Amino acid sequence: MTFIVRAYEPRDAEATWQTFLHAVRQTASADYTPRQILAWAPDTVDADAWNQTRSRAHTFVATIDDRVVGFGDVTATGLVDMLFVHPDAGGRGVARVLVDAVIGKARELGLERLHTHASRTARPVFERFGFVVDRANPDNRVRGEVVPNFDMHLDLGA
Repeated sequence: MTFIVRAYEPRDAEATWQTFLHAVRQTASADYTPRQILAWAPDTVDADAWNQTRSRAHTFVATIDDRVVGFGDVTATGLVDMLFVHPDAGGRGVARVLVDAVIGKARELGLERLHTHASRTARPVFERFGFVVDRANPDNRVRGEVVPNFDMHLDLGA
């Protein structure tokens, strides 16, 4: 199966939202309670705000046969805010191609370090790509609910 990784376009808003929703509700549900999952991935989203956030960052989407199966981003400050793979495409290298695209963009921007707030679920994924934990955030709140995560970074070097 061949992935195509390309820049996010406004037409990807719904597909990236659905990818996020499925990834959190299915994949991350092994590491968080139903209340935490609902706070993190509510039933609805402001589509315009979602699109604006994706458009402000350097967001990449991975597609298979024109279907969005994952997305990731990096901001101008080096924050990897989103890295999500649809559960149907898990274990096929989608996260790897997205992280490679993010690292490439970060280097193009002249960034020396990436940082992220990784969920319990995403932590081992980021660790496989060389990110290290700076600290645990056991009291991180999302919409009033405690949803623990980890601050992590990756030094890009020369």
